[in-house]
Amino acid sequence: MNREQCEKTFTDKMTGKRFDRPEFLKMLEQARAGDIIVVWRLDRLGRSLKELIEVVGDLAARGIELRSLKENIDTSTPTGKLMFHMIAALAEFERDIIQERTLAGLEAARARGRKGGRPKATSTIRPGDLARARALYAARENTVAEIMQLTGFKNRSTFYKYVVNAEKEI
Repeated sequence: MNREQCEKTFTDKMTGKRFDRPEFLKMLEQARAGDIIVVWRLDRLGRSLKELIEVVGDLAARGIELRSLKENIDTSTPTGKLMFHMIAALAEFERDIIQERTLAGLEAARARGRKGGRPKATSTIRPGDLARARALYAARENTVAEIMQLTGFKNRSTFYKYVVNAEKEI
């Protein structure tokens, strides 16, 4: 046993940004009610604060406590639980503020006439070329590949959507 009186030690050699860490997943699988998981730092449990809160919430639901050495948080004590929940509440508050700012920014952009989202697939095709592609396709004298090359279409699915199926206009 080491200084922290741990019975088992799990060590991953890869970054904490990956969730498919084999030792981490093995630790979560082997942990049972009444166990205490000891980590060096809280960020070892998740890539983001949201993920960290989800992992700790899952552990708590399973009756597993958490101790973080660096932050000195121990969820088996009332003070440790309070500290963790305060951190979680602040994180939720921060997410809500970011969401409000994002929505306000989008609304302001719309008020200035800006339209968000990805440009249409035909934005690089001149309207005359779209009509020309439809006429060439209707004439049945050229292959789809030839018509695409003549009219500037880069993607076959875009060609079919706007020429063959002609479901939507520019």
